[in-house]
Amino acid sequence: MKLGIFAKTFDGTKPSIVLNSVAEAGFTAAQYNMACSGLPPMPETITEAQARSVTEAARSSGVEIVAISGTYNMIHPDPALRHAGLRKLATLAERCVGMSTGLITLCTGTRDSIDQWKAHADNDTPAAWRDLLEAMEAAVTIAERYDVDLGIEPELANVVNSAEKAHRLISALKSPRIKIVLDPANLFEVATLDDQRRIVSSAIDLLADRIVMAHAKDRHPDGSFATAGKGVLDYAHYLRCLKAIGFSGSLVTHGLSASEAAGAATFLKSALDGEGAGRGR
Repeated sequence: MKLGIFAKTFDGTKPSIVLNSVAEAGFTAAQYNMACSGLPPMPETITEAQARSVTEAARSSGVEIVAISGTYNMIHPDPALRHAGLRKLATLAERCVGMSTGLITLCTGTRDSIDQWKAHADNDTPAAWRDLLEAMEAAVTIAERYDVDLGIEPELANVVNSAEKAHRLISALKSPRIKIVLDPANLFEVATLDDQRRIVSSAIDLLADRIVMAHAKDRHPDGSFATAGKGVLDYAHYLRCLKAIGFSGSLVTHGLSASEAAGAATFLKSALDGEGAGRGR
């Protein structure tokens, strides 16, 4: 597996500065965010030169761009905002080749009108599911036009809040463009070790043929998020499950500060090598 990190973990509005920081912290891959180019995360326009500068910085730093963040609230209560998100998704998709990647990560969304990562009671309604299907069908059309894949992530706060719902979405859309970004810390909040292991292994088994990226963060005992290796997640179990399905993509950490990045890289390298990788530190 390649070891990666969210590029926006590091300060900077020039690809070369940010990606050099990624490499210096010990990572060989990055999930890029257009904010690292001094643009909005979902820009209205991306010039050919701006896209090319990402590829040039990746080449010079030795960091592979394994995905571009294209997250917006796909089931926002305001249809106008959903349509604006799709328009900007097309902008990203058009420039993916120029940035040397073919994967855009998405947010399946929430009915919360302010925070796209905040749960809402209406997320489990038939109407929310219908809106998601409509948005995803439009996103797939964009993906086909520009020959890119779309990575969705089961996330407790979003409409796709479990591996089962992700599988249901894949079955409904019937498109090979839909891929899975798996983050085990987004599948539970507070769970016993046995339950945690069961949830993680079941999700990986169910979604095995679609997983193209694995995320790496953690949970504190109280359910709040933690930096990878500093919580209760059983990383040895997680990585064994990924290896068992033949996963060889990127393990991308996020939800940490730049000052924690090198330590996270050390922990994850040790975990991948099987040296004392367990339930964090």
